[in-house]
Amino acid sequence: MQTTGITSQATNPTTTTGPSASQVSSDQFLQLLVTQLQNQDPLNPITNSDFAAQLAQFSTLEGIEKLNTNFSDMLLLQELTQGANLLGKTVVYQPLGQPGTTSGTVDAVNILNGQLQLSVGGNAVSLNQVRGFGST
Repeated sequence: MQTTGITSQATNPTTTTGPSASQVSSDQFLQLLVTQLQNQDPLNPITNSDFAAQLAQFSTLEGIEKLNTNFSDMLLLQELTQGANLLGKTVVYQPLGQPGTTSGTVDAVNILNGQLQLSVGGNAVSLNQVRGFGST
């Protein structure tokens, strides 16, 4: 069995302490809507147009969330594909904290914390360390 040298260890580095107006989840929105309907003034109920507008906003929010998720997945796949093209290639890179450059062959590609990293001779090399490509 042949290994490709591609792994993914993606994590979500963003955490929030509370939802903002643009980060309300589907469940939170439905809870808010039910509470609004339960506590409305029976002599002055919510109009059909207001109710429809709120549902349309909810639908739009769900669509945007799905689009963002799909877009993130597509970008990750694109990074992995581009990284896979570097397997077996010689790269020239600047090691962290060291003057000058070093070269080596890319033997694996990883995604760590959402960032593409190359493994060059056992060393983790981020793309911003790469200075060029050599001949193989």
